[in-house]
Amino acid sequence: MGTTLGALQSRLARGERLLPGYLVVGTKRGGSTSLAEWITLHPQVGKVRSGKGTHYFDVNFGRGFRWYTAQFPKVDEGFSLVGESSPYYMFHPLSPQRIRAALPDVKIVMCLRDPIARAWSHHAYEVARGHEDESFERALDLEESRLVGEEARIVADPQYQADHWRYHAYLRRGHYAEQVHTFHQLFGPDQVLVVQSEALFADPQGQMDRVFSFLGLAPHRCEQLLARNANKPYGEMTRETFTRLVDHFTPLNHQLYAMPGIDFAWPYDR
Repeated sequence: MGTTLGALQSRLARGERLLPGYLVVGTKRGGSTSLAEWITLHPQVGKVRSGKGTHYFDVNFGRGFRWYTAQFPKVDEGFSLVGESSPYYMFHPLSPQRIRAALPDVKIVMCLRDPIARAWSHHAYEVARGHEDESFERALDLEESRLVGEEARIVADPQYQADHWRYHAYLRRGHYAEQVHTFHQLFGPDQVLVVQSEALFADPQGQMDRVFSFLGLAPHRCEQLLARNANKPYGEMTRETFTRLVDHFTPLNHQLYAMPGIDFAWPYDR
């Protein structure tokens, strides 16, 4: 009989590597890079060897669990907690179930940004990296046709690249309620912390106090909490485009606001 995943986890955790106690799962262009880095400023938290994260539960799953655990510090290195971050974990259709199967007790942290600002920032990000050559408005028009069938293809073939799903889901990634619901169903609301991105950058220490407490860490004062990968929220967005996005996201945002653990709202919804 082969070694079960649970037995492999136990052996690795006892004798070789710490297993992740938390994952920052997203959202893309929502502040997850800053949040993930700030968590590792705590002296009890060890860093993943690959930097911000491994992308194991989304695009690197084929490398195997042994490869994944090798990315973390050894148990004798003096850390009480390790974790990692990928903004694609929240949106990849297979990631939540993969995480639940491998790390059922892991704590999930999400950093959610105003979905209008997030979509605008996401588009600028992909243009800068050569993944997008359409205007923002044209990309919004194309999104439905670009994404049709993509989720089913990923599920049917985990090796499928799914560039449209990963790079061009400007609206769909902002459908936060359905993504949060998935993690609530798999882990329970008490195992999931949602941080509002705007609150994180307005009061970094106050929000990090919440995060450290959620992760079971002692209070820690961070002297330099510098935002990473920041950009302007709306720039030159037209009033027509902004109104279009308000109409799209407002009902979806209200679904989010009704969920456990959500104590904020974006200004256009108030």
